[in-house]
Amino acid sequence: MRVALIHDWLNGMRGGERVLETLCREFPEAPIFTLLHEPDRVSDAINAHPIHTSWFQRLGPLRRRYRWLLPLMPRAVAGLRPRGVDAVISLSHCVAKGASVPEGVPHLCYCFTPMRYIWDQFDQYIGEHTGRRWLRPLVRLWRPRLQRWDVRTAARVTRFVAISEHIADKIRRFYGREAAVLPPPVNTDFFTPGSDPPGDHLFVCSALVPYKRIDLAVRAANLAGLRLRIAGEGPEWETIARLTGPTVEMLGRISDEQLREEYRRCRALIFPGEEDFGLVPLEAHACGRPVVALRRGGVTESVVEGQTGVFFEEQTPEALAEAIGRLTSQPWDPIACRARAEEFRLDRFVERFREELDRTVAEAAGD
Repeated sequence: MRVALIHDWLNGMRGGERVLETLCREFPEAPIFTLLHEPDRVSDAINAHPIHTSWFQRLGPLRRRYRWLLPLMPRAVAGLRPRGVDAVISLSHCVAKGASVPEGVPHLCYCFTPMRYIWDQFDQYIGEHTGRRWLRPLVRLWRPRLQRWDVRTAARVTRFVAISEHIADKIRRFYGREAAVLPPPVNTDFFTPGSDPPGDHLFVCSALVPYKRIDLAVRAANLAGLRLRIAGEGPEWETIARLTGPTVEMLGRISDEQLREEYRRCRALIFPGEEDFGLVPLEAHACGRPVVALRRGGVTESVVEGQTGVFFEEQTPEALAEAIGRLTSQPWDPIACRARAEEFRLDRFVERFREELDRTVAEAAGD
């Protein structure tokens, strides 16, 4: 089967890109269509594919401000036109599902989330946590138009597959569509426990964007005098850096091998935002480490309270610090954490994804 892959943008290796990497191995000849591509910031497995970009690629230094170009993204993604394929797979958290798929070609959308910037997390991106409140009037003007476009292009998708029940519910509410649920995979062959005992510090791995609420982890560490290491980069770097106290260290972008060591060495992973699923916690679990997470969103489907981690209820530094105290006051079984991660291993994901793709093709054919 000739398949085309569509991804929003390729400028880092986050959870979505991990899934894309998996599909790249399953469909080694598949071309990738994306708004923009920075080869030095994605894996060799992705770069090995033919990659077709939109006119965003020609924006030069302005590409770094691509999030500010949100109103232009529908037009840009419409210029992505896969041809000569039997099926299209979009991996979408923004506009990827809106590419120009030829009529009659089955389109499976593996949906990380409906476009959070214009739906339920609008205020977190454009409001008080962004530091860019001057953008609010401009984006507010475009928001209804983008919502209409998002719903209209959702109707063209043959079949939706959501990464969690949490996201399947959003697809139902925002698009009026049903979605199968298939959690993303964890590379349990790569992320494995280490031989040395963990340290006494906490760890965060995240893109530094507003809805991740990394500021909460920093404020909680400052409040309780806890050692915290933060891996990741993004537009909130300077904002987060200004908050850091003497016990907080920002690592920036790190390699996969460094990430594995950070998981292995930490006392626990901190996951302070409302997430679509929670792949990073499962990577930490695969390395035998427990997680402190907000009891909201998809992470409640990956972390098992009392067995592999603890939850906190309110997004305040005090609530997070209290939860960290609960976690560090008791022992955690690395074998239980590892076993949880293995429920989401790669081979299970690939088998299920192939089944969903076959269903999509059959649905398009009217079978």
